[in-house]
Amino acid sequence: MSDRLQKCFAACKAQGRAALVTYLMGGDPSLDESEALTRACLESGADILELGMPFSDPIADGPVIQAAAERSLKAGTSLAQVLELAARLRKRSDAPIALMGYLNPVLSMGEGKFFEACEKAKVDAVIIPDLPPEEAGAFCAAAKKHGVATVFMLAPTSTPARVAAVRAAASGFIYYVTVTGVTGARRTMAQDAVENLKALRAGSPCPVVAGFGISSGEQARELGQHADGVVVGSALVARAAAPEPLSARVAAVSALVKDLRAGLAPR
Repeated sequence: MSDRLQKCFAACKAQGRAALVTYLMGGDPSLDESEALTRACLESGADILELGMPFSDPIADGPVIQAAAERSLKAGTSLAQVLELAARLRKRSDAPIALMGYLNPVLSMGEGKFFEACEKAKVDAVIIPDLPPEEAGAFCAAAKKHGVATVFMLAPTSTPARVAAVRAAASGFIYYVTVTGVTGARRTMAQDAVENLKALRAGSPCPVVAGFGISSGEQARELGQHADGVVVGSALVARAAAPEPLSARVAAVSALVKDLRAGLAPR
């Protein structure tokens, strides 16, 4: 785990709360606008930033984030530009930054070149949903060489063998998907999410964050009592994509982040 991630989770634990992890797509709808929107997340209380790497076939994502990827690609956003955006954000904030995306663009750039760029940009972690931990040995080794943590996902349907594989491969945190299906805000939480989180955290070598479906401070509070971090993505992406001036979208993103952070405050 990177020093920034370790310090972040330790600080949140000392405060008696889960870390707030916010996701926005890099380059959506343009690089300049996404920079303003991600800065709004960081300045409004996000503890960790997930920055999306756009890809044409985001199989783990629902329609909101799929559309964000399409807008980013239509604007001409490249993986190299997302890394440059991460570097600019790093100059303004010491909060951990995790890149989230799919394996194809990373392989197209080349794993070595990608992780060199991550190290240069001071990216803390990488999340690749379509990379099975059982096949990630070389990927994890390349990440470790450049000081980048790896994050893998588990779901309610994960087998004991997959849980063991993720625990062995993850070096940043474990991302627990609270629902089956793709990303997207939901009104209710899965009934088994709490029990699954308790069991997963009991034997986890690193922090466990929970995501997919969180859209309000109340939901964040409910889930945050049982996780080391709470991830919010689609609800923020939807506000970032509203047909309004950038200033209004920045304000909407900021307001939601503040609500989420308030929901995670100790009571």
